[in-house]
Amino acid sequence: MRTVLRMRRARWVALSMAAVALAVAPLGAQTPEYRAPRAADGTPDLNGIWQAMNTAHWDVEPHGAGPSVVRELGALSAVPGGLGVVDGDAIPYRSEALARRDENRAHRLERDPAIKCYLPGVPRGMYMPFPVQIIQSQEHIMILHEFAGAVRTVYMKDQVPAPADSWMGWSNGRWDGDTLEIDTTGFNGQTWFDQSGNFHSEALHVVERITRRSAETLLYEVTIEDPNVFTQPWTMSMPLYRRVEDNAQLLEFRCVEFVEDLIYGHLRKEPRPER
Repeated sequence: MRTVLRMRRARWVALSMAAVALAVAPLGAQTPEYRAPRAADGTPDLNGIWQAMNTAHWDVEPHGAGPSVVRELGALSAVPGGLGVVDGDAIPYRSEALARRDENRAHRLERDPAIKCYLPGVPRGMYMPFPVQIIQSQEHIMILHEFAGAVRTVYMKDQVPAPADSWMGWSNGRWDGDTLEIDTTGFNGQTWFDQSGNFHSEALHVVERITRRSAETLLYEVTIEDPNVFTQPWTMSMPLYRRVEDNAQLLEFRCVEFVEDLIYGHLRKEPRPER
């Protein structure tokens, strides 16, 4: 009798598991793929305020926690550890360029352009710890950065090559299905990718791909090409998150006044009194 009961129980368990598997499989198969809301022209609506939530601002490659560039500031300004956003983890530097990156890193307090409030460049401006706003129309897409008030215009029509080199480059865009693809050239070669000295030359070519993947996230992918610095193109990818506060907005960050002492303090006739 016990043997019969055990056989019936085992059969019941097997049938129950099979029923659960059959019930779950169709649900997974029927899960609809996310479809982004549409703008007036039928393209995906990317309008909104977005922000990266990672440590790429400090170092796009995997890195451990470390001290601040100004050690006297203590733990609150220390560098948090991060898994990195570079596909494959390591940037493919040329040997001489890697040596310069290491030198930049050792002297980043003096050399990092963003510390001096210069425009952050592309793609760094997209993953600094400051929000960005996307404003979309059929002819132009504007990307507004809170940091330093930087502004990018992505030309969707009337596209021309970069007329001159600049900090933020010259951006032409197109839609590849539901993905916005932005092709940017015309850089002045003076921006960095992060606070760890990763750099490029004026030959930088950046291709960004922005895809709305949920109601509150974008997938941001970027391909970097610069034969003067890297042995081959390389890519980064990360989510950008929507700021969902009712009063979300870009605020003023006039960083020039924060660096006047750093840049011009040595020119004072009299030292500034300690606070």
